[in-house]
Amino acid sequence: MILANYIVYLVIMIKRTIEQSIRDKFFKGKAIIILGPRQVGKTTLINELLKEKEYLFLDGDDPSIRVLLDDISTQKLKQLIGNNTLVFIDEAQRINDIGITLKIITDQFKQVQLFVSGSSALEINNKTQESLTGRKFEYHLYPISWQEFEENIGYLTAAQQLENRLIYGMYPDVINNISDAHQILQQLTTSYLYKDVLSLTGIRKPEMLEKLLRALALQLGNEVSYNELSNLLGIDKITVMNYIDILEKSFIIFQLNSFSTNQRNEIKNNRKIYFYDNGMRNMIINNLNPINLRIDKGALWENFLISERKKLQAYHQQYTNNYFWRTIQKQEIDFVEERDGKISAYEFKWKSGGRNKIPKSFLEKYAANGTVIDTENFRDFIIFPK
Repeated sequence: MILANYIVYLVIMIKRTIEQSIRDKFFKGKAIIILGPRQVGKTTLINELLKEKEYLFLDGDDPSIRVLLDDISTQKLKQLIGNNTLVFIDEAQRINDIGITLKIITDQFKQVQLFVSGSSALEINNKTQESLTGRKFEYHLYPISWQEFEENIGYLTAAQQLENRLIYGMYPDVINNISDAHQILQQLTTSYLYKDVLSLTGIRKPEMLEKLLRALALQLGNEVSYNELSNLLGIDKITVMNYIDILEKSFIIFQLNSFSTNQRNEIKNNRKIYFYDNGMRNMIINNLNPINLRIDKGALWENFLISERKKLQAYHQQYTNNYFWRTIQKQEIDFVEERDGKISAYEFKWKSGGRNKIPKSFLEKYAANGTVIDTENFRDFIIFPK
C-alpha cells in the first residue's frame, strides 16, 4: 500500500517532456497552443508553466465565459485583459469564433503571452488555422509517455507495470488510480467519445460511431478496408472515411499507410489503424483481462510500441514518415520509419527468443536497417536517448 501511494504521488507530480520546449517559446510574439484529448493533462501542464505567476484564466467550458467572449472586439478584450501579460484560454474550441479572438489578441496585444488549450484538433484547427497562420507555436499532448512514466517512477517500478500499461493504458488518472481504472476508462470513453466528439462534430448517427470504433478496435494490427467497414456497418464508404477522419482529428486513432515505391509485388493502398491509448481501445471492446488471458497480446504490444514511438517523434520534433510494409506474397514488416532519407524497419515480438526475421529483400532494396523489438530492448525504441 505504501508503494502504491508512492507511485501515485510521483505520477501526479510528473514532468512532461515538452515543458521546457514550451518555456523557451515564452514572449516570442506568438500564441502557444496545446492540443490533445481530454484528461491527458493539458490544463495541468499550462498551470505548471504559469505556477506562481499572475494570469488571466478563461475557461471555455464555463457558459458565462463563452457568453463573455461572444461577439468580441478589440475594445472589449482590452477591458477584459487589463494589465495581464499572461492569458490562458482553456478548452478554446467551445468558444464561438475563437479564431478571431485569438488573432486579435496576438495582433493587438503584443505584450501578452497567450496560452490556448483544446481537446479536439478538429474544432480548434477549423476555427484557428487560417486566423493564426504564422501566429502560433502548436504542440500536441498525449497520454503519459513511457519515457515520462519511467523518469518519474524509476526503471524498476515502470518495468513491473508494463503488462498493466498494455491493458489499462497511459491516461494520467488511470495511472494514478489503478484500482478504479475500469470505471475511469468507462467514463473517459463515455464522456469523451460519445459526448464530446458527437457534440463537436454533429454526427447524426452515434450508434454508427460506436460500431465503427468497435470494429476498428477488433481489427487492431490488421489491415483495414473502407469497403469492408462500409458493408459491415451498412453505411456508405464516404461516411466511413469521414468518421475515421473525425476520430483521427480528435486524437483517438491514427493511421499507417503501406510503404511502396511502385514495386509490383508491394501492397500500395492499404492502411492499418491504431489507437493512441491501449486502455481506451480495450474499454471500447470491454476487455480488460490480464495479458496472460488474451489472444490479442501481440496486437496490444504493437499498438503500445507504435503509439509510444509517435509520442517520441512529436515531443522531440523528429519529422518522419511512418508506414507498414507487405507484399502480395505476404512478406511483411510491422513498422517502417523514413527520416532524413534513411529507412528503418522494425518487427515487434512480445517475448524475446526465437527472433523474427525482417525480410532480407526489403533491407537490400532500400538499404534499410532492421531491428526486432521485444520486451528486452523496447526501451531503445520508445525512449529518446540523453
